[in-house]
Amino acid sequence: MIIVFKKMIATLLLILFAAGFSVDGFSDDAVVGTPISSVADTDWKSYGGSSDSMQYSPLSQINKGNVRQLKQVWFYPAPVADGRIAFNPLVIDGVMYVCAEGGALVALNAVTGVKLWSYPMGKLLPSRGVSYWKNTKGTDQRILFAADNFLQAVDAKSGLPVKSFGVGGKVDLREGLPRALDIQSATPGRVFENLIIVGSVTGDDYNSAPGDIRAYDTVTGALVWTFHTIPRPGEYGSDTWPADAWKQNGGANAWGEMSLDVQRGIVYIPTAAPTYDFYGQNRKGANLFANCLLALDARTGKRLWHFQTVHHDLWDYDLATAPKLLTVNHNNKNVDVVVQATKSGFLFVFDRVSGAPLWPIEERPVPASHVPGEAAWPTQPFPTWPPAFARQSFGVADLSPYMNQDEKKRLQEIVLHARNEGIFTPPDNTVDQISMPGEGGGTNWGGVAVDPESSMLYVRTMDNPMIHHLRFRGEKTPENLLSAPRGYAQYHQHCEKCHGEERSRIEYPNKHSADEVLRIVRNGTAEMPAIPEDVLSQNNFNDLLTYLAGEPFNLDATSTEKTLPSSEKQLPSLPVKEGKFRKLFGQPGNSMKTLDGMPVITPPWSELVAYDMDDGGIQWRVPLGTVPALAEKGVTNTGSSVPSRSGLVVTAGGLIFIGTAADRTVRAYDKNTGAVLWEARLPANPEGIPAVYAKNNKQYIVFFCSTGRADIEAAWSKGKPEAQGYYVFALPDD
Repeated sequence: MIIVFKKMIATLLLILFAAGFSVDGFSDDAVVGTPISSVADTDWKSYGGSSDSMQYSPLSQINKGNVRQLKQVWFYPAPVADGRIAFNPLVIDGVMYVCAEGGALVALNAVTGVKLWSYPMGKLLPSRGVSYWKNTKGTDQRILFAADNFLQAVDAKSGLPVKSFGVGGKVDLREGLPRALDIQSATPGRVFENLIIVGSVTGDDYNSAPGDIRAYDTVTGALVWTFHTIPRPGEYGSDTWPADAWKQNGGANAWGEMSLDVQRGIVYIPTAAPTYDFYGQNRKGANLFANCLLALDARTGKRLWHFQTVHHDLWDYDLATAPKLLTVNHNNKNVDVVVQATKSGFLFVFDRVSGAPLWPIEERPVPASHVPGEAAWPTQPFPTWPPAFARQSFGVADLSPYMNQDEKKRLQEIVLHARNEGIFTPPDNTVDQISMPGEGGGTNWGGVAVDPESSMLYVRTMDNPMIHHLRFRGEKTPENLLSAPRGYAQYHQHCEKCHGEERSRIEYPNKHSADEVLRIVRNGTAEMPAIPEDVLSQNNFNDLLTYLAGEPFNLDATSTEKTLPSSEKQLPSLPVKEGKFRKLFGQPGNSMKTLDGMPVITPPWSELVAYDMDDGGIQWRVPLGTVPALAEKGVTNTGSSVPSRSGLVVTAGGLIFIGTAADRTVRAYDKNTGAVLWEARLPANPEGIPAVYAKNNKQYIVFFCSTGRADIEAAWSKGKPEAQGYYVFALPDD
């Protein structure tokens, strides 16, 4: 009866809205909702709004009746050279904490935008957000973040480093790992009691570090617990890997978002693929705890339960989106659930405590690999319900209408001759393979929000077919990991940032001996930091020398047979994927049908999808954003043509806020219908999750914007460098 009653109310609201009334029956211009003074928490204290990652605000001063009056009230500049920042600000007690000024942590007056203080964080930045902690008395308040591979603590009031934390205010995140150079995640950790729980970015190359999940004391910086995502001998799951896999295999890391059930003391952590992403000859087995939703005791790191969404991942189907915690009415009972959305377009729904799925999940046979040395897992998990939010197949009939006949014929040939047997078609080394949705499709970090009042869940999704082709270079012996490819992995991890792909200024073996190189590596120079043995072992150093003694690999090889995108870096004797993070693009032409940068699949390319999680059904779906070149010609129902890095926020005011980078537009959608109620075009591209907060009885919403990284003007509308920064909106004063 509860479900039926809720549906009746939703239907009545739709009728009233269509008739020109707002949700309370007054005119559209009426201000409705709970007074700000009655809302318990008006801040945005955590990445995503709260430790449970709801991406929800209980504020309703800005609502469906008045959102069209929203105006920009201030702007704070934050130029970012490479356009890679997508920062979700924190707002606490009237102070907004942002990343700005070339990589500084900056505290602003959240009402006026006036700077209060700044603290330089470093070069390798926490580009998506930071964390906040305070003691029980509120006398010690800290901003915690990872920069330059150090977990750091800054006093939230003064902006000064907390010298008692770690060593001089810093904890080296590389300590305790068998191998690591750049290890910090761009996504902030989660604070629970006096702990901060953090994941890592291990890299996608051979010989990457394992993705240990760790908890540190927020007061002292001491390591409290570690969970090995690549199990050590004797640990649960070690039999799903080769013996001593942690010594050579990496990944299975938590680079994305995590969520906390504070009441129960459970942290829910989604993990990434193992490395190498697309070929697993050296990691035969199911590979726990890669591609898992992990439920851990937040105080001890003990595993409570887990579910693996992809066995022996060959598709880079990382779990990156925060698990969503909400309560649903299932079979006439209230059930606390955790919902995990995926790149593959599936929603997995579990009882939050037991890990039991709410709806059956079936292990179904999937295609076998044809690649020498590979052992693809014979089955994969398929949820029987809810329905997928992204398309999971792509064929000739799905080619976009926005291309000319010659281009369509060319792409038809590619699709017809590719290996294309459904969502879990393994990559191949003899033919092209099509992945739908590819690793850039489905949803990703920041891509899901929930409304705890209605049990609705909203997903930002992208339909993005990808083409892959594994290639062997040099001697074709995939059975063995040769020294040169291992050495290249070390070079890429430790050296390439300064010495480049062509190994500039490295004079081994022509000028320097192995001993001289070792001395330079261990001791460093005026320009180069030292690399100790616990970071680069002697065996790994020997592999590095083998690589340096040979010719540089061809790093710009291109498949000319079908004019596919440039291939990724090649490793001899080990296959790697061509066209990583590339879509099947149409070619430049003279008309709307051949615009460069458009996905070859029929639109809509990006959508917002709304689920009623009481019954798991999709309630509505609408295109998300536009493509500037098509919109100029009146075609506006396509959705954005590029993978979005913008998150969404749902509010008690009946709204969903989200921006789209391709058309430089922020919008408010009706959360009951998906109708666009307000939009504003900005001079830069919205990135990251907006933050919603209130101060002095006034509600605000802030969006971060960057230039964006695309160079395809038909698909993108590039922002101005000087326009990068934080855009704050509010209703006009009476």
